Amino acid sequence: MTTSTCRMEHDLLGQRAVPSAASYGIHTLRAVENFPISGVTVGHFPDLVEALAAIKQAAALANSELGLLAPAKAAAIDAACGEVRRGALHQQFVVDMIQGGAGTSTNMNANEVIANRALELMGHARGDYAFLHPNEDVNLSQSTNDVYPSALRLALHAGALRLLAAIGSLRRAHLERAAAFAGMLKMGRTQLQDAVPMTLGQEFASYAAMLAADELALRQALHALLEINLGGTAIGTGINAPAGYADLVRAKLAQLTGLALSTAPDLVAASQDTDALVALSSVLKRIAIKLSKVCSDLRLLSSGPRAGLGDIVLPPMQAGSSIMPGKVNPVIPEAVNQIAFEVIGNDLTVCMAAEAGQLQLNAFEPVIAFSLFKSLAHLERGCRTLETRCISGITASDAGLRAKVHASIGLVTALSPNLGYARAGSLAREALETGRGVVELVLQHGLMSLPELEAALRPERLTGQRLPAG
Repeated sequence: MTTSTCRMEHDLLGQRAVPSAASYGIHTLRAVENFPISGVTVGHFPDLVEALAAIKQAAALANSELGLLAPAKAAAIDAACGEVRRGALHQQFVVDMIQGGAGTSTNMNANEVIANRALELMGHARGDYAFLHPNEDVNLSQSTNDVYPSALRLALHAGALRLLAAIGSLRRAHLERAAAFAGMLKMGRTQLQDAVPMTLGQEFASYAAMLAADELALRQALHALLEINLGGTAIGTGINAPAGYADLVRAKLAQLTGLALSTAPDLVAASQDTDALVALSSVLKRIAIKLSKVCSDLRLLSSGPRAGLGDIVLPPMQAGSSIMPGKVNPVIPEAVNQIAFEVIGNDLTVCMAAEAGQLQLNAFEPVIAFSLFKSLAHLERGCRTLETRCISGITASDAGLRAKVHASIGLVTALSPNLGYARAGSLAREALETGRGVVELVLQHGLMSLPELEAALRPERLTGQRLPAG
């Protein structure tokens, strides 16, 4: 780079040329060189960038109120942070998400971008830190060790809210299908064998109930994210922060974000403890497992169209084979299955990183953050895709499902109170050996009259619910 395209900045390691057009500075430049790992930068996650800016904004306002930061500097930092929170300069957050230093590079990146934009607003050039400094002013009363964990919690809270909305919408789509299928009698199955009758509506309602339980668990995890360690600075003792700063900066941040934030009761413990992140990861794994189970069921129930179960028909999305004409695959459930596998793996990463924290800090929060951001985003998109491109378009044949019920050997379970267990078992064996239906054999052997049989096989008796007429 030439002097016309760069500016010179220095740090404790020496002097480096920084691109003149860059809003970041020397600390960010070194981090970019040190961590060419994932290719995914901090700027890829707007929630994290905006959370960092909100914290820097709240800190500037608190420091100004406490008389530590000159009003002109506070106003410039406030304005610069507001721009970042509205989407500006995100492309300047160029540090890789996987980084050493417990998030220091991310915090430095935020300090430099905000400082340089604030300098511009004050009428100075980027890098002219004599007028406003990234560390001395933007990072005043702060440490990476309270900024980064607090920013993660705010950002994860935003992502989890979107996931919560997506799960709720998916649950309602299942309930809509449950209502549409309420009167469709079908065979339930255990261990992939015929069990007893149920309705297709009950099957889809059960999936909705499972999703509702996940919504509750996610809400509980969301609440834990609102406790932050901001004000604890380096290890939770609050060194270099004035008295009253922790409460004031938390109040300013709560006002800016609209969130009911609380300061952790023991900031030393909070600075090293990642329990809220582990709990969130565990809930995301739970959601992934549930979604994967449902999607595996959908693939089984739709298998065929002639040689499989064929209970339901998934909406066709694309051709399924380059060699087999007419083949259509359950691609949407398959995609969600794969998201689930990824999330389960991400949870293991989070657990290992959380366990590896030492003494007063966990240095591995960057990989925890990266794992959780991916899990949240992919689960949200998976839920939205599953709802709009699969669940809402599922159809089924009432007549076809009932025919399977009447032909199923599992129907003897419903008749065992009338026939007795041993006779019902013999009837099941005969039906299996002869290929004839249970109803046909019962009538042929005179084991029950037609009215008795009809009463025993009433849909509401078989399924435990009162079905709509017709």
